[in-house]
Amino acid sequence: MDEVDVVVVGAGTGMLAAITAAEEGLTVLVVEKSEHVGGSTALSGGGFWIPGNSILAEDGRREDPERVRTYLRAATKGEVTDERWQAHVDHGPAAVEVLRRRTPLAFQVMAEYADYFPELPGGSATGRACEPKPFDLKRLGTDRSMILPPTMSAPFPMPITGKGYKWTNLVARTPKGLVSTMLAVGQGVGGAAIGREYAAGGQALAAGLLAGLRSLGVPVWTSSPLKDLVVEDGRVVGVVVATGGKDLTVRARKGVVLASGGFDRNAEMRHTYQSEAVDGSWSLGTTADTGEVIRIAESHGADLAFMDAAWWFPSIPLPDGQMGVMLAERSLPGQIIVNGHGRRFMDEAVNYMTAGQIITGKHTAEDPHIPAWIVFDQRYRNRYLFGAGLFPRQPLPQAWYDAGIAKKGDTVEDLAMELAMPELPATVDRFNLLAAAGRDDDFGRGDSAYDRYYGDPTVSPNPCLGPIDKGPFYAVQVVPGDLGTCGGVRADRYARALRADGSVIEGLYAIGNAAGNAFGRVYPGPGATVGQGLSFGYVAAQHAAGKLGPGA
Repeated sequence: MDEVDVVVVGAGTGMLAAITAAEEGLTVLVVEKSEHVGGSTALSGGGFWIPGNSILAEDGRREDPERVRTYLRAATKGEVTDERWQAHVDHGPAAVEVLRRRTPLAFQVMAEYADYFPELPGGSATGRACEPKPFDLKRLGTDRSMILPPTMSAPFPMPITGKGYKWTNLVARTPKGLVSTMLAVGQGVGGAAIGREYAAGGQALAAGLLAGLRSLGVPVWTSSPLKDLVVEDGRVVGVVVATGGKDLTVRARKGVVLASGGFDRNAEMRHTYQSEAVDGSWSLGTTADTGEVIRIAESHGADLAFMDAAWWFPSIPLPDGQMGVMLAERSLPGQIIVNGHGRRFMDEAVNYMTAGQIITGKHTAEDPHIPAWIVFDQRYRNRYLFGAGLFPRQPLPQAWYDAGIAKKGDTVEDLAMELAMPELPATVDRFNLLAAAGRDDDFGRGDSAYDRYYGDPTVSPNPCLGPIDKGPFYAVQVVPGDLGTCGGVRADRYARALRADGSVIEGLYAIGNAAGNAFGRVYPGPGATVGQGLSFGYVAAQHAAGKLGPGA
């Protein structure tokens, strides 16, 4: 195969671009650097924030497009043009229809999972996100081995959706938490007993997309990294790909779609564009995301945008090199996050991207708080899941103490001495006073509907606040992990790559984390990263097919 209509570089959300193009009758080739497909999408929660889609409508969730526009205009603060994020609003629902039509997946609403800034004008406290239901990976047949495996897995089959995670985290607190957990275990273990392999989240989404490609006969070349673009008279007309031990040129009559992810694991680029303290070792993105595709595009005149940004996600740097994500943990009663002096510096329950921005110092003029420490007591440890899949009452691993990422003290004063934080006792005392009042006067934890989503509904009046007073006491390191970088090729409403002067590089598109974030430096809602990869994949394919844009 040396000529097709469209080449898609990257088999994450780029698979939706390929499916859309193939559905429009174009010949398509997908090339993927890794030996697996799925990319960071396969490692994600798999949810997508696409307001106004049919899954939401069928669940009775009506949407006013003007409210969505009001919300995004307020959230993005003018850092991107309205037409950029407007394309996501306008075409995202059609992308969802392709997902529903061309993949074997079923979907559900992530009910009550609020937008990440629900108090802004147009924000939603009940949420606008959807996700795949658990999917049997064995349905892929021999293609099963192509799906990028998760970096961490449960000790037994247990497909936990985003919708279910909220309640699984409360397994020791509510009957619904226990039932939700048992249902997930039952589906996983029961499915395995009859030869099925149920997966949820990004694993399910990646598998469904691959099945969609196969049903349309779209070839996927794995272990085939992009080496260069072929440019003639200022237009991109093909790619040079390393495959089968040689460099091969494939021409693309309609265009090349860059969907290769960001530069998560490129220490040099992260130091240059982001921080000397961040080198990619804390990233949750795939190890294949090393940024060379962005560099190739830049070498052919593409402008770059938001290279200082990432989908930050506070995490525990585990001794084995993996990352323990901190999601619900930060919203629950009985814990605080402090800096190296032992002082609180944020609403711990704020959305993870904003939390990471605060920890790195990118959200304020403060110095980075790296590492920060989450401080909690035995009551908290007895009640909730923690960090890296630790169940309630399960002791912190000795390896954490040996590595210095965890500390313990019989009293808060003892813990303060272990951490060399003389201000910690006063900080805990202040927090306990606020918890008793049910109101965080210092940082407003629990004021937002987003904060409360992962709170403990059995705690009143504020499900996010509770004292830290039942010893022993613990502290665990928190660093700015991320779901991937979100800076890359500057693109327009049609996902076309742009030069610094604003002119279009004909024949070249960029989507997902290979492109500058369509929402600037913010994360508007759960699944916005996957969501914009899907929506702009659809947009790029439709434009290449002549169905969108001037003259369409």
